Amino acid sequence: MKNLIAILSFIILAQSNAISQEVSTELLLNTLIDQWHLDAAQAKFEDYFAITGEDFVFLGTAPGERWNKEEFAAFCKPYFDKGKAWDFKASNRHWSYSKNGKMAWFDEDLDTWMLGCRGSGIMILEKGEWKIVYYNLTVLIENEKMKEFIELRGGE
Repeated sequence: MKNLIAILSFIILAQSNAISQEVSTELLLNTLIDQWHLDAAQAKFEDYFAITGEDFVFLGTAPGERWNKEEFAAFCKPYFDKGKAWDFKASNRHWSYSKNGKMAWFDEDLDTWMLGCRGSGIMILEKGEWKIVYYNLTVLIENEKMKEFIELRGGE
């Protein structure tokens, strides 16, 4: 009986530690992404790009907006130099993790001037630091408004 209690205690403790580590990681990642958004709102160019990995890719909302880190930095620089880039307030963020714990991906709702936006991204653990390697900004359009949107863009 003592062995059974010891085994059950060990299992409960191990699960508790795993849950605690996941909560701790999620808190850290939320803080990093929230700060990344804040760095854009406050036009902190160096800080904004410091959290991005060398292979960072940013997908914007317009056709053709697929930038690597260097291209995106060149696009952003004039906005940041004016002292105000963009202001995204995230909510409803969801995280998923790779089995080895070295990759995390997320999606989030964004409050922006564009209304109804969503961001999704991928972070990897590089040399003990989490880096954003991919971010996709999407404007949300309800299905019942799609035909009107297509016409607005010059289609059909």
